[in-house]
Amino acid sequence: MKAELIAPCGMNCRLCYGYIRPRNQCLGCRAPEDSKPQSCSNCKIVMCEKRAENGWQTCAPCDTPCRRLKDLDKRYQAKYHMSMIENLAVIRDHGMQFFLQQQEEKYRCPACGAIVCVHRDECPSCKAAVW
Repeated sequence: MKAELIAPCGMNCRLCYGYIRPRNQCLGCRAPEDSKPQSCSNCKIVMCEKRAENGWQTCAPCDTPCRRLKDLDKRYQAKYHMSMIENLAVIRDHGMQFFLQQQEEKYRCPACGAIVCVHRDECPSCKAAVW
Protein backbone atom coordinates (compact mmCIF):
# COMPACT_ATOMS: atom_id res chain seq x y z
CA MET A 1 0.00 0.00 0.00
CA LYS A 2 1.12 3.54 -0.71
CA ALA A 3 0.97 6.70 1.41
CA GLU A 4 -0.28 8.72 -1.57
CA LEU A 5 -3.46 6.60 -1.54
CA ILE A 6 -4.39 7.77 1.96
CA ALA A 7 -6.99 10.51 1.62
CA PRO A 8 -6.94 13.55 3.93
CA CYS A 9 -9.92 12.06 5.82
CA GLY A 10 -8.02 8.85 6.60
CA MET A 11 -9.69 6.69 3.94
CA ASN A 12 -7.34 4.21 2.32
CA CYS A 13 -8.26 4.63 -1.36
CA ARG A 14 -6.61 1.27 -2.08
CA LEU A 15 -9.57 -0.36 -0.27
CA CYS A 16 -12.25 1.67 -2.06
CA TYR A 17 -14.45 0.07 -4.69
CA GLY A 18 -13.85 3.04 -6.99
CA TYR A 19 -10.13 2.25 -6.95
CA ILE A 20 -10.43 -1.55 -7.15
CA ARG A 21 -13.10 -1.97 -9.84
CA PRO A 22 -11.70 -2.82 -13.26
CA ARG A 23 -13.67 -0.24 -15.26
CA ASN A 24 -13.80 3.51 -14.62
CA GLN A 25 -10.97 3.09 -12.17
CA CYS A 26 -10.33 5.96 -9.76
CA LEU A 27 -6.69 6.88 -9.12
CA GLY A 28 -7.24 7.94 -5.50
CA CYS A 29 -8.20 11.09 -3.64
CA ARG A 30 -5.03 12.96 -4.49
CA ALA A 31 -5.36 12.29 -8.24
CA PRO A 32 -6.69 14.88 -10.71
CA GLU A 33 -10.35 15.79 -10.22
CA ASP A 34 -11.55 14.24 -13.49
CA SER A 35 -10.40 10.77 -12.38
CA LYS A 36 -12.42 10.71 -9.14
CA PRO A 37 -16.01 9.72 -8.40
CA GLN A 38 -18.33 12.72 -7.92
CA SER A 39 -18.65 12.05 -4.18
CA CYS A 40 -14.88 12.39 -3.77
CA SER A 41 -14.61 15.41 -6.06
CA ASN A 42 -17.22 17.23 -3.95
CA CYS A 43 -15.54 16.37 -0.64
CA LYS A 44 -15.21 19.41 1.63
CA ILE A 45 -12.62 17.66 3.84
CA VAL A 46 -10.15 17.79 0.95
CA MET A 47 -10.67 21.57 0.80
CA CYS A 48 -10.00 22.14 4.52
CA GLU A 49 -8.24 25.49 4.96
CA LYS A 50 -6.56 24.49 8.23
CA ARG A 51 -4.98 21.43 6.59
CA ALA A 52 -3.88 23.48 3.57
CA GLU A 53 -2.44 26.29 5.72
CA ASN A 54 -0.35 23.81 7.71
CA GLY A 55 0.69 21.70 4.70
CA TRP A 56 -0.76 18.50 6.17
CA GLN A 57 -1.32 15.57 3.81
CA THR A 58 -4.02 14.18 6.12
CA CYS A 59 -6.19 15.48 8.96
CA ALA A 60 -4.19 13.37 11.45
CA PRO A 61 -2.40 16.32 13.13
CA CYS A 62 -5.66 18.22 13.68
CA ASP A 63 -6.73 18.58 17.33
CA THR A 64 -10.45 18.34 16.73
CA PRO A 65 -12.22 16.53 13.87
CA CYS A 66 -14.61 18.75 11.93
CA ARG A 67 -18.31 17.98 11.60
CA ARG A 68 -17.81 16.65 8.07
CA LEU A 69 -15.17 14.18 9.22
CA LYS A 70 -17.31 13.10 12.17
CA ASP A 71 -20.28 12.50 9.86
CA LEU A 72 -18.15 10.51 7.40
CA ASP A 73 -16.68 8.49 10.25
CA LYS A 74 -20.12 7.69 11.66
CA ARG A 75 -21.37 6.55 8.26
CA TYR A 76 -18.32 4.37 7.58
CA GLN A 77 -18.43 2.80 11.03
CA ALA A 78 -22.10 1.88 10.57
CA LYS A 79 -21.90 0.65 6.97
CA TYR A 80 -18.33 -0.62 6.52
CA HIS A 81 -16.87 -1.22 10.01
CA MET A 82 -14.09 1.31 9.39
CA SER A 83 -13.34 4.44 11.38
CA MET A 84 -11.65 7.32 9.60
CA ILE A 85 -10.95 9.00 12.94
CA GLU A 86 -9.27 5.83 14.25
CA ASN A 87 -7.23 5.62 11.03
CA LEU A 88 -6.06 9.20 11.53
CA ALA A 89 -5.22 8.50 15.19
CA VAL A 90 -3.01 5.57 14.17
CA ILE A 91 -1.26 7.77 11.59
CA ARG A 92 -0.78 10.54 14.17
CA ASP A 93 0.37 8.25 17.00
CA HIS A 94 2.40 5.63 15.10
CA GLY A 95 3.23 7.12 11.70
CA MET A 96 2.20 6.46 8.14
CA GLN A 97 4.38 3.39 7.60
CA PHE A 98 2.92 1.64 10.65
CA PHE A 99 -0.60 2.49 9.44
CA LEU A 100 0.10 1.16 5.94
CA GLN A 101 1.48 -2.11 7.34
CA GLN A 102 -1.55 -2.45 9.62
CA GLN A 103 -3.90 -1.88 6.67
CA GLU A 104 -2.00 -4.42 4.58
CA GLU A 105 -2.57 -7.07 7.25
CA LYS A 106 -6.13 -6.12 8.19
CA TYR A 107 -7.55 -6.01 4.67
CA ARG A 108 -6.16 -9.26 3.23
CA CYS A 109 -8.54 -11.96 2.08
CA PRO A 110 -8.18 -14.95 4.43
CA ALA A 111 -8.80 -17.33 1.51
CA CYS A 112 -6.51 -16.03 -1.27
CA GLY A 113 -4.45 -13.20 0.26
CA ALA A 114 -5.66 -10.48 -2.13
CA ILE A 115 -6.46 -6.98 -0.87
CA VAL A 116 -10.18 -6.73 -0.17
CA CYS A 117 -12.58 -3.84 -0.68
CA VAL A 118 -14.03 -2.12 2.37
CA HIS A 119 -17.26 -1.49 0.45
CA ARG A 120 -17.93 -5.14 -0.45
CA ASP A 121 -18.63 -8.29 1.57
CA GLU A 122 -16.60 -10.56 -0.67
CA CYS A 123 -13.05 -10.67 -2.00
CA PRO A 124 -12.78 -9.08 -5.46
CA SER A 125 -10.38 -11.84 -6.52
CA CYS A 126 -11.80 -15.13 -5.24
CA LYS A 127 -15.31 -14.04 -4.13
CA ALA A 128 -14.81 -15.49 -0.62
CA ALA A 129 -16.82 -13.82 2.17
CA VAL A 130 -14.58 -11.42 4.08
CA TRP A 131 -16.74 -9.66 6.68
